[in-house]
Amino acid sequence: MDAILLQILNGLDKGSAYALIALGLTLIFGTLGVVNFAHGALFMIGAFCAVTLQKLLSLSTVMIDETKTDFLGNPSKVKTPYVESWFGPEIGSAIIDWSVPLAILFAIPIMIAIGFIMERGLIKHFYKRPHADQILVTFGLAIVLQEIIKHYFGANPIPTPAPDAFRGSLDFGVLLGFEPNAIIYPYWRLVYFLFSALIITAVFAFLQFTTFGMVVRAGMADRETVGLLGINIDKRFTVMFGIAAAVAGLAGVMYTPINSPNYHMGMDFLVLSFVVVVVGGMGSLPGAVAAGFLLGVLESFASMNEVKSLLPGIDQIIIYLVAIIILLVRPRGLMGRKGVMED
Repeated sequence: MDAILLQILNGLDKGSAYALIALGLTLIFGTLGVVNFAHGALFMIGAFCAVTLQKLLSLSTVMIDETKTDFLGNPSKVKTPYVESWFGPEIGSAIIDWSVPLAILFAIPIMIAIGFIMERGLIKHFYKRPHADQILVTFGLAIVLQEIIKHYFGANPIPTPAPDAFRGSLDFGVLLGFEPNAIIYPYWRLVYFLFSALIITAVFAFLQFTTFGMVVRAGMADRETVGLLGINIDKRFTVMFGIAAAVAGLAGVMYTPINSPNYHMGMDFLVLSFVVVVVGGMGSLPGAVAAGFLLGVLESFASMNEVKSLLPGIDQIIIYLVAIIILLVRPRGLMGRKGVMED
């Protein structure tokens, strides 16, 4: 039983990333009808927002430390981060330590701006073009963004640690009545799952309970009728593109302590996230979220040594295998709208 619970927990953090990226993809497809293959690059850019803020906060100046001397007896020169010299050692070191959570505030305006620029500058010209054209142009954009990140940050992963308060692991088994050390789970993975749940809830609440969200949902169902009512639905859809970009970026920001950012991490998640969207149902927001967590947990179980010994390589193909089975049985996906992905 403890092994099963551990695998469920292991699947939740990756499933959270799948769900967040798939949610943004579905928002864009449901509102604009665009298959955005650059969405994984937005996840990557969000991760590098966290890296950038950490580097900015770590910028140092040389200061004289009168309490220390070198071998000649002169006061020592020490490198001190600017934030420590401005706010004091305790507050400054705390700001540096919490750089990843603080990167949320740093990333939101950047990701929204990037989303607006992408939509207004490029993607709007492909609304009425075939999906194949949309895939080609957004995939090309993803490669360009990936190479820009590689140029400025290098090809190697960049460690971005979680705050000291969330390093280490929780003895989750004791909370459930198991023996000590039966289920050990990293604190930050639990934080990531809770953060993902919060973002997903916020997006659904925004669409469900605000006037703006209700108009967007109406536009997703019948764009022409909403336009005839005198509502500028295109402007609202542009805002939704910015929100979708921010969701992907925040997913990347908070994922950095789990997987050190590298220039190809967006591509690594993109293909899997599109599979998640198709399994959940193109255009279905609940389907994207449900499929993200479902496939994340299934992938976790498939990575168990007992399973891999019986079915070698199953952990590499389980998501695609499940997708094939579901699409054979239900072409529209688990919760897809009728007529989408069907003849």
